[in-house]
Amino acid sequence: MNRHDLELGQLFLMGFAGTEVDSAHHVVEDISRHGLGGVILFDRDLHGARRNIESPGQLRKLTATLQAHARTPLFIAVDQEGGRVCRLKEEDGFPPTVPAKLLGDRDDPEETGRHAEQMAAMLAECGINMNMAPVVDLDLNPANPIIGRFQRSFGSEAGPVVRHASAVIAAHHRHNIACCLKHFPGHGSAAADSHQGFVDTTEPWQAVELEPYRQLFDTGFADSVMTAHVVNRRLDPTGLPATLSPLVLEGLLRERLGFAGVIMSDDLQMRAISDQWSYAEAVQKSLLAGVDLIIVCNVLAWEENAVAGGIRAVEDLLAAGRISEQRLRDSLRRIAILKQKIGGTLSWRHSKPTACSLGT
Repeated sequence: MNRHDLELGQLFLMGFAGTEVDSAHHVVEDISRHGLGGVILFDRDLHGARRNIESPGQLRKLTATLQAHARTPLFIAVDQEGGRVCRLKEEDGFPPTVPAKLLGDRDDPEETGRHAEQMAAMLAECGINMNMAPVVDLDLNPANPIIGRFQRSFGSEAGPVVRHASAVIAAHHRHNIACCLKHFPGHGSAAADSHQGFVDTTEPWQAVELEPYRQLFDTGFADSVMTAHVVNRRLDPTGLPATLSPLVLEGLLRERLGFAGVIMSDDLQMRAISDQWSYAEAVQKSLLAGVDLIIVCNVLAWEENAVAGGIRAVEDLLAAGRISEQRLRDSLRRIAILKQKIGGTLSWRHSKPTACSLGT
């Protein structure tokens, strides 16, 4: 094997504009030419204009068209947590959803499972194979502007959060949809929003915020975990955000907690990252920290030629000897395993790779 068999486009999950695409659309070029790993869809942009989703029929057509252009099956992802964070909205013809806090307050995991079953069935019907959920942040700060305020957490204690998250995950797996735990190593105690800039959780963070991850990993969960762009000097004295921290990702998440799945960055365009590092620097630092799959939503900003530019940043790391081919192959292998699970050729729990490489 040699370097040019590395499908570096698989390392990226990109957002784009458009409710329909054809062969001339830039995302199709990214898929067919650069081997883009996946896309993340939104209903509206920051100004309220249509982005990717307007109705169930339109969404089915869009996802089918995207997959038809892919050599390796795409991750097609949305943030469909329920409640305030919901890309497939009732007003656009999709079933209603319930916020995590309400389900957690009721504390009936069977009810949570029924809601998740309806949600997962709808996602699968529309061609979505990755849900950026469930949130496993503990609701430790009700004034938190991005977790508590939006009712995204199942509760303040690890046990109930794990029970409800497990019900959500099981429902999605029944429909061959991958889940993503977020936001590691914990955003629920924060007092600020990393979309808007620097967030330091050193003081309010509690070690119990790791417990949902530990318990879910112990049950065999190995889909994906999303990093938080938060600084926690108790976990990394250098002051790097978790997304860019080898101590947090390789040291804590991989080695101490034993996570074997895909580590996914939160959106690199969030200001906690983009205010301090260029796009290329953020791509490089996240990979060096241990990220496998890099998200660029292209909602908060627009990154021209994000896939090609990201691939160049990775190639520069290789050329400078700052990252090894084996390290990248490890990421590509984890991504391929998750895609095999979505495709139904691997079980969701305690699974190992098959001979099928899915193009990686």
